[in-house]
Amino acid sequence: MWTKLRRYLGHLRSIPAMRADLVAAKRDLAYVREALGRVENRQVSAGNIRLADKEFRVFSQWGEDGIIQHLIRNVPIMERTFVEFGVESYREANTRFLLINNNWSGLIIDSDQQHIDAITSEDLYWRYTLTAVCSFITPSNINSLIQQNGFSGQIGLLSIDIDGMDYWVWKSLTVVTPAIVVIEYNARFGPTRAVTVPLDDKFVRSAAHHSNIYYGASLQALVKLGRDKGYAFVGCNTNGNNAFFVRFDLMPSDWHNLSAPEGFVRCRFREARKSDGQLQFLSGEGEAELLAGLPLVEV
Repeated sequence: MWTKLRRYLGHLRSIPAMRADLVAAKRDLAYVREALGRVENRQVSAGNIRLADKEFRVFSQWGEDGIIQHLIRNVPIMERTFVEFGVESYREANTRFLLINNNWSGLIIDSDQQHIDAITSEDLYWRYTLTAVCSFITPSNINSLIQQNGFSGQIGLLSIDIDGMDYWVWKSLTVVTPAIVVIEYNARFGPTRAVTVPLDDKFVRSAAHHSNIYYGASLQALVKLGRDKGYAFVGCNTNGNNAFFVRFDLMPSDWHNLSAPEGFVRCRFREARKSDGQLQFLSGEGEAELLAGLPLVEV
């Protein structure tokens, strides 16, 4: 019995060391990812402007890191700053590689305090100029949130991915003028309809409909809004969930302002859920049936 007890106590004493090793391993893995991202960034061709040819992933969910690197190489950036909403723990985000690789500064916002605590406890929070704020984002509070945290006027990049009021938040946003905008669209609404979910400051995707695919706006709606706000639509990622916009006055002369049907990419992922929360792995037609009859606003 005493032998077993000593072994158990020895195991308990080793737990802090094991945790320290795990933290160090995670940090080293992040460094490897950053290094590989820099190598891939150098190998991406500077020629054509097809966004699909520029994709690579370091910290972004899909290929947005590569697209963003391509954009900042070609679009004049007055202020090397960014604002990104809906970052969760910031392990997977559109601006993390921009922060680390290009040493930009920025503001990130998420509605979960645990996520913000995780971000502020990381080394990158003191290594780089980053502000992390916990808040539930709405069209009503977005301008004050950004301005109160020291950002206004021209910024380099804005990334919006809040799974709900994306269209309404961008429409309401006036306190910053980004050179580049990355915004999530819902490809299930198709390439030609200009629609969004109705304005609702309390909208939560998981509560709005059990399918979890009723959220956001169509690409056409965002292209129309972008045009009204002074932005050209330059393409989507190949996974069909993020659209990229460049301010008209900063866009290279040989780039094209695409229409929504020209640049539309249908989403490749299948995330529709049953009422019990289980994934259904539906086709595009099956997802369309789930969304039929749910309220949408023509814009």
